[in-house]
Formats: sequence, structure tokens, C-alpha cells
Amino acid sequence: MSRALGLLLGFAADRLLGDPRRYHPVAGFGRAAARMEKQLYADSRRRGTGYTAVLVGGTAILGLAVERATRKHPILHTAATAAATWTVLGARSLEREAETMAGLLEEKDIPGARDRLSHLCARDATDLEADELARATVESIAENTSDACVAPLLWGGALGVPGLLGYRAANTLDAMVGYKSPKYLNFGWASARLDDVLNLLPARACAALTGLAAGRVQDTVRVWRRDAPKHPSPNAGPVEAAFAGALGLTLGGTNSYGSYAEDRGTLGDGPAPTVADVRRTAELARRVGIAAVCLAAVLGKGRRWI
Repeated sequence: MSRALGLLLGFAADRLLGDPRRYHPVAGFGRAAARMEKQLYADSRRRGTGYTAVLVGGTAILGLAVERATRKHPILHTAATAAATWTVLGARSLEREAETMAGLLEEKDIPGARDRLSHLCARDATDLEADELARATVESIAENTSDACVAPLLWGGALGVPGLLGYRAANTLDAMVGYKSPKYLNFGWASARLDDVLNLLPARACAALTGLAAGRVQDTVRVWRRDAPKHPSPNAGPVEAAFAGALGLTLGGTNSYGSYAEDRGTLGDGPAPTVADVRRTAELARRVGIAAVCLAAVLGKGRRWI
């Protein structure tokens, strides 16, 4: 019961407060990972695997120590789980970024929106116009709803504090080095593959919850099953396709990431996103998050694996 309550309290803290403005533990982890990368980097899968194992394994072990130290003390365990949940969630911050992008696009501040897109994704926004910026924002909200909200909650429900912290460590490394660029193709391979494995079930849960939250289960599942395989990512594909079906939009296309381009396929049947769809997507993501924390709480009340 303490795990479920901690997840609910941590989710509420994220909704009310968002990410800490200063001394964010995830940012601190990122700085430590960047320093270690400088010391260990080589164009080598073996080096990258060691880098990933040390950082993710060490973080998960820390979470396991906290879990075991507090599990016989319900109040402390609830507090520890709530603190870890608040630390790893990024749902409210994602919503704020969506609101900021929507405001910039509505004001036709294209240069400002191009600059701001880097807060959501690594896409090259140099030549993107309003509707393409809207598409990039919608797709980023969809993918990050799974990565920054649904997946950590479900890992927290299943494994408690080590699930929360270990997942966020792996996902952070994927965001830092899990690219197909020449620099990271080998070094970031282990981080990218680990993130893929950890998101296999949460991404599909997110896709299912998206249909339920939108009240368009049939359309969501149809587009998900038909179009997700077109996407190069095994996990972003189902989530983005589900959002496309739930919102009645067509997502996907070729995206530039500076040093390389990637064809994301065509997902959905409706019109391409416009500026007005950014706020619709953010609202859908908020509802998906609420559904996810309810599911995580149910998992947290069930059998304890750790």
C-alpha cells in the first residue's frame, strides 16, 4: 500500500510543482554522466556498454538500498517512493513546454519557436515553419508522454524505487548518447538498446491508455497496428501512431537531426498537425498520465518483486 500511495503523492507533486528549478537530481546525474563520458569515450560498443552498466546499475543499486531500508517502515517508504516519483517524472514540465510552444506559434513567433523546440527534441528546426514545428511538438509530446510519465510510473509500480531510478537513468543516457550519429553509433549502442528493452511494455501500455483517454479506442488501435511498424523506433512507433489515431491526425515524415536524417513513416489518416493541435495533444497527454498513475498504483498494491 505504501508503494501505491507514494506513487500517487509523487505524481501529485509533479502536477503541482513540476521539476525542481535548482539542484534537480536528474540534471545532476546528467552532469556526472557527461563527465564520465569524457573519460571513457571511444568509438566502441564495449566502452559504451561499460559506461551504461556503471551508471544505470549504480543508480538502480542505490534505489534498491533505499527500498530495502524503508520497506518495513510504511511512512518512510511512502515518502521515499513519493520523492523518487517526483524526481523522475517530467509530465508537468512537458506540458509547460507544450504550452510555451503553443503560445509562440499562436503569436507567429517562428524564430522563438524554432529555438524553443530544442527543449523537446533534438530535431534540426532551422528551416521548419509553423505547421512543421507543430508536428514536431505533437510527436515529441507523444513520445515523451511515454518516456517521461507512463514508463517510469509503471516501472515504479512494478519495482518501486529501484525501478523508478533505474529507468530514469537508462532513459537519460539514451537521450544523451543514444543517437545514430557517427559519434554515438557505437558508444551509445548499449544505452539505446537498454532503453528500447525497458520501454517495450510501457510504450504499448501508453498506446492503449491513449485510446482510452481519448475515448477513441477503435481508431487508436487500428492506426497503431497498421502504422507503428513504419516507424524506425520499436517504441516511439506505437505511441506516435496511437496519438495520431486518437487525435485524428497524420504524423511522421522525414526529420533532420543535423548530421543525419530519419524517415519516420506516415502514421494516421487525418490532416497534418496545425498550431491548434498542440494544446489538444497536451491535454490528451495529461489524461494519459492520470490513467497511467492509476494503473501504476494498482501494480504497486499487488505482488512485490523487490
